[in-house]
Amino acid sequence: MSKPKSTSKAATAQLKTSAPRPRRVGLVSLGCAKNLVDAEIMLGSLLKSGVEIVNDASQADAVIVNTCSFIDAAQEESVDTILEHNALREASNRGQALIVSGCMPQRFRDELPKLMPEVDVFMGIDQVEQVGRLVEDAITKRATRVAPPAPADPSVAKAVKGRLQQIAAQAPAHSHDHDEEPAQGTAKSGKTRITLTVPSKPAGPSVDVTVRPLYIPQFETPRFRLTPGHFAYVKIAEGCNHPCSFCIIPRMRGSHRSRPQRDVVAEARALIADGVRELNLISQDSTYYGLDLRPNHSRAIASPDRFTAATQALPADATTLCTLLRELNALKGDFWIRLLYTHPAHWTDELIRTIAECPKVARYVDMPLQHIHDEMLTRMRRETSGQYIRDLIAKIRAGIPGIAIRTTFIVGFPGETETHFKTLLRFIEETRFERLGVFAYSKEDGTVAGKMEKQLTPRLRQKRRELAMAAQHQVAVSVSESFVGRTLKVLVEGEASAKELAKADISSWEHGLIRGGDAGMGQLKGRYLVARGEADAPDIDGRVYIRGKLPIGRFAQVRIVGHTDYDLIAEPA
Repeated sequence: MSKPKSTSKAATAQLKTSAPRPRRVGLVSLGCAKNLVDAEIMLGSLLKSGVEIVNDASQADAVIVNTCSFIDAAQEESVDTILEHNALREASNRGQALIVSGCMPQRFRDELPKLMPEVDVFMGIDQVEQVGRLVEDAITKRATRVAPPAPADPSVAKAVKGRLQQIAAQAPAHSHDHDEEPAQGTAKSGKTRITLTVPSKPAGPSVDVTVRPLYIPQFETPRFRLTPGHFAYVKIAEGCNHPCSFCIIPRMRGSHRSRPQRDVVAEARALIADGVRELNLISQDSTYYGLDLRPNHSRAIASPDRFTAATQALPADATTLCTLLRELNALKGDFWIRLLYTHPAHWTDELIRTIAECPKVARYVDMPLQHIHDEMLTRMRRETSGQYIRDLIAKIRAGIPGIAIRTTFIVGFPGETETHFKTLLRFIEETRFERLGVFAYSKEDGTVAGKMEKQLTPRLRQKRRELAMAAQHQVAVSVSESFVGRTLKVLVEGEASAKELAKADISSWEHGLIRGGDAGMGQLKGRYLVARGEADAPDIDGRVYIRGKLPIGRFAQVRIVGHTDYDLIAEPA
């Protein structure tokens, strides 16, 4: 090989100054892990197109805010974040483009451009792989819109949030009766975009949103992971078919659509080769995975009886969650497979057997139950009864020894009486869930529950959440105490910061209030490593604090020597 010709420093400097710098983009992602995967896909697509990703928003040519609209509080956080970034660019970088993606544009695609004219482009879920084009569109549009800065108006955020609630209240309750097919592999692929233009102002925001999304990612889709190197989220499906009366997700995310099994397995294999030790399988309903891939499928199989009949009628080579778990379990390597977002109506005896027979599948299941009283389950349109739930939990625990069950409940739902609530409290105390979160009901306009009579006051909802968490607190302390003296396999995450050691309250938009104050955290003084066991999903569950040195991002055996209310204290075994 010949050596390259030498180049003078002056010539090199000239080349550097003449070459245009790449576009710089910053991104803020709010909400759930599924939204995070969308953000990772956007970043991957941008990097593939030559864009530079920056952490300092003031240095970006464009900023993307990936929004959540799951409940009112999440929506308010999204509005605040958008307006904060608009204020930042007004102060320091007025030519910067502002792009809003995620669930808010999906839910309010017609109204947001009028309410938030500061935004340059609103984009939908189907457009995540087209983000490079939309960034260029937004930068071009911004250049035509820059005007003398206006003073900040603190009333804007309040007005936007109030108007969004009014718009949602006027929308018809979602009936979940659409029959869209996934675009992947069909003539619709790449042709699902609907571009709307706001006619009121020529220089107003652009809206690039599919009315009802059909997108699902593929293995070949570029992706830049935002999680630590030792774990990753794997989106196995998108959308939801359930008719839950309190939920807006199907209206924003569309009908359930599964990725092909070979595609998911290819992604998992690549992640394991890249050093990932934990695959977190996510979707809106992971237990429904594959059922939409059967020929001439009907979506009207949400109830346990219909779902079981549909699975029993499948051909031997059909794709299901069980076939996916078994193939992932057969991959080479030392890793966990964590199953998140299962629905109680879609558990089968075969799924229980599969988890029990697959050692790489973590002894952990995330299964939101929402309530236990039959009248509440009916009003919530959960398709299960209290007795069905009790029998299912007993079967899961008997069939998978050592399983940790995570669940969530909604308290203060419309029509919930003191009797209903006390039934739930007794159930929490008797069932002793290893992990549990509680929501105070959030009235979501555009849902069936949002129009129900007998709405409870916010104060009563919060009071019931506190009482439910108090009941679970006693269970949590007992569960933590039961681990002392045992040896566990854990995944070491890193060194715990002082801030993390002092952290007690944890909540999320998807899992409610997960833990209250932890009086035992005060005993953690000095240097600790933080790790997770099989019973602990990232960000939402307990932690294992280790005194000693262990490799980061690897599995280790530790001996449990103590506990706080929610966490464990350990030493290397």
